[in-house]
Formats: sequence, structure tokens, C-alpha cells
Amino acid sequence: MEDYLETIYCTISKKGFVKTKDIARKLNVSPPTVTEMLHKLGERKLIIYEPYKPVKLTVAGSKAGKAIFRRHETLRKLLNLVFVSDEVAADDACKMEHILNPETVNQFSKLVEFVEKAPHYPKWLEHFRIFCETGKIECSK
Repeated sequence: MEDYLETIYCTISKKGFVKTKDIARKLNVSPPTVTEMLHKLGERKLIIYEPYKPVKLTVAGSKAGKAIFRRHETLRKLLNLVFVSDEVAADDACKMEHILNPETVNQFSKLVEFVEKAPHYPKWLEHFRIFCETGKIECSK
């Protein structure tokens, strides 16, 4: 359900609208499977769904979609920070976002924000990059 909400939220944010076929293509599922989930999301008042029309998010659905997207982005950025490739980071973030405790994700979010806002590229991160590439620990003063 979260994958659907995130996909709907992201697609609407980019294109301004989302259709069943967009969701099916993005999630690699059949249109009837999407329709079934859209009915469930509608019952939970997260979306407004009418057949053959673009899907709309309710206020609650938009809030949930945004939170799921932020969680995913935090995890993807964290994995990129430790030099995981973009493709693997995106895939693993999708898996991790469903199982991690919100407290853990919150702390990861703080770490990512800290590194991104640091006035200088952290030396420890550069040392880790070198270690990943060479297997050697270089500790400069």
C-alpha cells in the first residue's frame, strides 16, 4: 500500500496527475491489480478514484505519500553517502523503508542532514571512501 501511495504522490508531484497505467508501469504490476489497490486506498480515504480518470490524493493521502517519499529519500541518500550505487541504493531503500523503526529512520535523517549541511566534506567520509577503494585505512592529521 505504501509503494502505491509513494508512486501516486511522486507522479502527481512531477506530472500533475497520475493514471492507473502510470502506476502499473512504475510498480511493474497489472492494471487490474492497481485498480484493486486503488479501491482499498479509496476506502481508507487516502485517494479519490474514479475509473478512467486521474487518481487524486486526499489531504491525508498526500501527507502519507510525502512522508513515505521522505523516508525513502533519507534511506537512499544514506546509502549513497556510504558509496552504494544509485540503482542499488534506490532498490534497497525501498525494501528498508518498510521494516525500519521510525526512530531509526529519524536518526538516519539527522545524519544525512548533518553531512549535507556540514561546512566541509567530512574527513571521516573521505577516509571511508579511500578504504572502500583500496582496503587501506589512511588517517591523516
